[in-house]
Amino acid sequence: MNTNFARNLTLLRKEKKLTQKEAAQSLGVSQALLSHYEKGIRECSLSFVVKAADFYGVSCDYLLGRTAERQYDLSELSIEPTFTARGNTANIVNRRLLDNTAGVIYDCLARIGNRKLTRTVTNYLMLSEYKIFRMLCHANPSAPEGMFTVEKKHFRGYTTAAQEKVFTDIENLCSADSEDCVPNLNELRFSPEQIAEEYPEAAGSLFNVIQHAENSVNKIK
Repeated sequence: MNTNFARNLTLLRKEKKLTQKEAAQSLGVSQALLSHYEKGIRECSLSFVVKAADFYGVSCDYLLGRTAERQYDLSELSIEPTFTARGNTANIVNRRLLDNTAGVIYDCLARIGNRKLTRTVTNYLMLSEYKIFRMLCHANPSAPEGMFTVEKKHFRGYTTAAQEKVFTDIENLCSADSEDCVPNLNELRFSPEQIAEEYPEAAGSLFNVIQHAENSVNKIK
């Protein structure tokens, strides 16, 4: 039983000046169950830990008592350099277009500061990369399927359905008409001039991605 988790869960609720009933409603559990979590009587699921960490604005490690730091210091995280892209100039340029555009997207997400939106966008992009990588694997009939748990005959349909679900979640988080709409979205400015000024090294890539994508869309109208 993790006593640190029970203590931190209780202290964060009190710090936020919430009753158990109010916190339970926000976290989607009964007051009785939350009381058991706070007393250390019952262990919760990983999904509840993530939801509670998001709700109280702390990291999961802090909530579990694994660190005294409330948030991860991303500036201290070391990221190993990726491998050098091989292939012709077109391959390298196309990868740079996507890398730069992803950089703009994640910078916007950082400015919005909503972890749920960031996590949902990341989930969508991961599903896209998984789908493409698996299609490449299937191009070779003798390629082993050991690294995948979703059956080959089901993966395309299930992945597409999962993408649609996640994209709907993104739409709800970004729609002013939705009760789930994330605050601060209207503070972002997206005129070509402002993008060019804020992202001088990545703006060209973003504009190229937009152009290529809309050319593809216009072909199927």
